[in-house]
Amino acid sequence: MKILYLGNKLSKHGINKTTVETLGEKLSQSGFNVVSYSSKKNSILRILDMLFGILKHKDAKYILIDTYSTSAFWFAFFGSQLARMLHIKYIPILHGGNLPNRLISNPKLCKMLFNKAFVNVSPSEYLKYHFEKFGISNVVCIPNSINVSEYSFKERQSFAPNLIWVRAFAEIYNPKMAIDVLNILQKKYPSATLTMVGPDKDGSLDITKKYANQFNLNVNFTGKLSKEEWTDLAQNHDIFINTTHFDNTPVSVLEAMALGLPVISTNVGGLPFLISHQKNGYLVNDNDASEMVEQIEQIINFPSQTNEIIGNAKSMISKMDWKVVDNQWTNLLR
Repeated sequence: MKILYLGNKLSKHGINKTTVETLGEKLSQSGFNVVSYSSKKNSILRILDMLFGILKHKDAKYILIDTYSTSAFWFAFFGSQLARMLHIKYIPILHGGNLPNRLISNPKLCKMLFNKAFVNVSPSEYLKYHFEKFGISNVVCIPNSINVSEYSFKERQSFAPNLIWVRAFAEIYNPKMAIDVLNILQKKYPSATLTMVGPDKDGSLDITKKYANQFNLNVNFTGKLSKEEWTDLAQNHDIFINTTHFDNTPVSVLEAMALGLPVISTNVGGLPFLISHQKNGYLVNDNDASEMVEQIEQIINFPSQTNEIIGNAKSMISKMDWKVVDNQWTNLLR
């Protein structure tokens, strides 16, 4: 069965791999003939390449389309409309915690895109809830997945204020909050450290570095690392922080849980659908660095409780293993 997959294949340009590359590879390994577009760096060339791909592969049984809330929304919209003209079933895969706002700002276009889809796949109950609330009922939830066996779970008896942050540097992910957290934390724990892993997306990396310099903070900015590199690096850290303004179900959060790191995240978008506060992680208000520091202190001061929370996260992650999720995709596509 041929599957055409449209998304941003930009890892060769220094951008983190997105679902078109990760899920596409896994579906190929599961026996599907997956053809994917596009790796063009220029956004105009990329959408033209995607449309060309649809015309070239009209024999595809399904078209999977990574669908975001920002400018990449238009890739999904125009791709879906060409698929409709050619009578090819298409499946938007919903990404980004800000998609509910796109439903409100472009209701007619969203209904043309999502209501006419064979089905919409949401990686979280968060987006499924908002789409159904908007009146789009053809939504199924298939979670983001990881191969749990690829992650080395580390058991810790104690926890130090050694923080790791993993995301692309973009304003929407609020990397400056991580600097504020370290600045407050070092007043009580002078030896506290922060490592920030990820490529620059919109100039935020340079802004964050300058912001750290304002407080004379020594932050380890690694740039983009492979999954293997950052997960190895994580073994030398004790706490994972996620500072985003908007998000859906970040894979880096799932990976941190699989590694045995306690996760503290802002309570935004799909995160409260993934993290139950003080059950399998910790939630704080958006952009509240002081509250995040309080949760870090709780992790440090109550290691037994922290390990119980880590164990609950590990149990939850096992249900998101690719072996489980593979069956859901196979049942949908076959």
